[in-house]
Amino acid sequence: MSDVMIPEILPMNAEDLAARLGRIVLLVDGDAPSSAVAKRLDRLTRGAIGRAMAGEVWGRVKPGEALELAYPAGLAAEALHLLRLPRRAEVAVARKAGGAIARLCGKDPVLALVEGHPRHGDLILGLLLRAYSFDHYKSGEKKAKGSVTLMVNDVAAAQASYTAANALAQGVFLTRDLVNEPANVLTTTEFSHRLTGLRALGVEVEVLDEAELERLGMRLLLGVGVGSECPSQVVVMRWNGGVAGEAPFALVGKGVCFDTGGISIKPAGGMEEMTMDMGGAGVVAGVMKTLALRGAKANVVGLVGLVENMPDGRAQRPGDIVKSMKGDTVEVINTDAEGRLVLADVLWYAQETFKPKAIINLATLTGAIIVALGSEHAGVFSNNDALCNAFLKAAAAEHEGAWRMPMGQAYDDRLKSRLADMMNVGGRDGGAIVAAQFIKRFIKDDMPWVHLDIAGVTLLKGDTSVAPKGATGWGVLALNRLIADMFETAPAKA
Repeated sequence: MSDVMIPEILPMNAEDLAARLGRIVLLVDGDAPSSAVAKRLDRLTRGAIGRAMAGEVWGRVKPGEALELAYPAGLAAEALHLLRLPRRAEVAVARKAGGAIARLCGKDPVLALVEGHPRHGDLILGLLLRAYSFDHYKSGEKKAKGSVTLMVNDVAAAQASYTAANALAQGVFLTRDLVNEPANVLTTTEFSHRLTGLRALGVEVEVLDEAELERLGMRLLLGVGVGSECPSQVVVMRWNGGVAGEAPFALVGKGVCFDTGGISIKPAGGMEEMTMDMGGAGVVAGVMKTLALRGAKANVVGLVGLVENMPDGRAQRPGDIVKSMKGDTVEVINTDAEGRLVLADVLWYAQETFKPKAIINLATLTGAIIVALGSEHAGVFSNNDALCNAFLKAAAAEHEGAWRMPMGQAYDDRLKSRLADMMNVGGRDGGAIVAAQFIKRFIKDDMPWVHLDIAGVTLLKGDTSVAPKGATGWGVLALNRLIADMFETAPAKA
């Protein structure tokens, strides 16, 4: 599992700065040193800060970015970094600033003079998220994490902010860890084993094995995994933090631990990235961990369908007709359109068993959504404007890109089959929308529902301000905020 950075939080002590080793980060707002700490450092460095901030280079430093003054006179520190962070900075800028501090971490200790910045909570979250690394399979020398000390005016407030940020970060880290793991390690069995570990946090976890799935009639899901030596499973996680007996909010995730495409096998180029095809299930797991860590006052059930899609003598073939748990039959035209089959059965089970208030599913479902939206936004599909708009608002607040896509009967008509109730594909054009229409057929008419196609945002080839390249953990923050805004029970009045 990934290592986690734990910053030291100390009260402000301006008298200690001259002798500090390593790197010092000064948060500044404007174009001149204004706080008492900034003025003291300016005096210690014989006016170097003022000169730097009056220069042309400082004018090109964007909010959330830093200017380095190497080996500053008057200080024992190796470098002094001027981090531009306006006091009225947006959430994303404050988190970017935290990420900038994390990038400085290495063999040298880092001291960040946060003082009483109003966005210190977001800065801490950005620091934690960007400090994440996943390198335990590297046998060579690993990059040193270093240490970070935050000097603040109010230690108790900063500690509380760290606790809140850590609950969010831990959920994101679980998702990133799961997505980053290779498929020979994160088998369906290992995945479910890791999820049972959430019991220690108070999450109820139940694992449905193949015999139970067969009894329930989940033959769409079972058909996807029949060619694999890894057993197909469904894991149900329940967080009961709301009113006892109240209907839960449901999250459902696609957990294809590796996707070869099955008999409709994928091209070799890029297939190694299909370890991330369980990204939807990873997000559901991360959200459940965050809810438990922060003691969310909501009833939430998370369900993940865990399968492996492999070619084999027993594997599902194009042209097979399979009956779903709902009772509808599906003609499998393309075995690489497997995620929707997994979701169909798990979604129906979730509705039949838990009768949730609303339901959101997540899946790395289609390449078509990447063509449409790239890696900046997930595709959002819904049958309910209120739920959809609430999610889009939450995603915008957390700066997790999401864009609503259209749906309609014309797309649904393309799923008509000559032999069965429906096909699992309907042509290449508009493929992400047709896939959403397929899933919608397994949503009851009165059930508020959102489908998130996260194929483009789950695994990135480059760094971001709050994540190294690789798994992003996209969706954990937005869904946590949605649950807090829309489903949590208000605390009782005194």
